[in-house]
Amino acid sequence: MDDQAIIALYWQRDETAIKETDRKYGRFCYNISYNILAVSEDAEECVSETYQKVWNAIPPEKPAAFRAWLGRITRNVSINRWHYKHAAKRYAGTEMLLSELSDCIPDHKTTDEILESKALSQYISDWLDTLSPQDRNLFVRRYWNCDTLQTLSGSSGISPNKLAGRMFRLRNSLKAYLAEKGAAI
Repeated sequence: MDDQAIIALYWQRDETAIKETDRKYGRFCYNISYNILAVSEDAEECVSETYQKVWNAIPPEKPAAFRAWLGRITRNVSINRWHYKHAAKRYAGTEMLLSELSDCIPDHKTTDEILESKALSQYISDWLDTLSPQDRNLFVRRYWNCDTLQTLSGSSGISPNKLAGRMFRLRNSLKAYLAEKGAAI
């Protein structure tokens, strides 16, 4: 079933929409959540929570890119769960992954900086457009989907050590690009 048909089911408030979403995107959502949380049960709960949030959001929302929108919700739910669990110091691996980006993306905590975060998002999108399709794919999969270097290595045919170096160079490239644009780092 295509995305528009699934969205139409949500608009009709047909519970089949959730089953079709799970059939088509359940594995995708689970992988995003599991890559962040590393606990199967937590990932499954986050996927269920994602479906609840989607049910509550459609209508009135009508996402143009359903898969990306669904992935964003899953990622946000999983990160919120990670923060909740992190208070108990259970997910040190994800902390390391997020810290890799901390030196090139500033932390926005004040209301004034919220506006700057929109500009930052645009800068990052513009920077991603300058990358080769393979580098863009690797960067997004590593830092958005939280794929491990071993997973990326298996799908790209590049050794984990070479990927680590490549990710380092990409982060430095992003940092230099943001500095060039005047983003506070």
